[in-house]
Amino acid sequence: MSIKLLEIKKESCPAARLIGKKQAGSPNWNEWWENNWFEKLEEIPRIPFNGDAYIGAVHIVDGMPERWIGMLFPAGTEVPEGFEAVDIEPLEYAVCYLYDKESSSDFYTLHTHDMCLEEMKIQNLKRNEDNWCLERYNCPRFTTPDESGNVILDYAISIL
Repeated sequence: MSIKLLEIKKESCPAARLIGKKQAGSPNWNEWWENNWFEKLEEIPRIPFNGDAYIGAVHIVDGMPERWIGMLFPAGTEVPEGFEAVDIEPLEYAVCYLYDKESSSDFYTLHTHDMCLEEMKIQNLKRNEDNWCLERYNCPRFTTPDESGNVILDYAISIL
């Protein structure tokens, strides 16, 4: 495995509205690019925690993972036609900065998730079980490879 955990930073996210689309099964990012859905959402002011990122999100509902693709907006933001929303309470996150090739499947493995949890334990950060985990595809950290061809994915795990 070539993925590296560069650092973990604790970040606060205020109450937010995740506007996007709930995903049945595995997230379908290609559908988002083909339909230009992000362009519609980029017209709406986002919260600073979101920045210029696209968000892949998951939390547990009734014992099962519920996955979303979208962006984070201020609580109460009107939902554009064709989109869905879920409100997220204010949360603290341990944001793991993961470094590897953009095409690396290691970003999305249970091993990488466990690596983040182990490092969080060392830093006395306790996971908020079954609450939100967010993949924050920040522009340009994730969209522009460095001189080694690597990018950084922000992987945020809600903490107590």
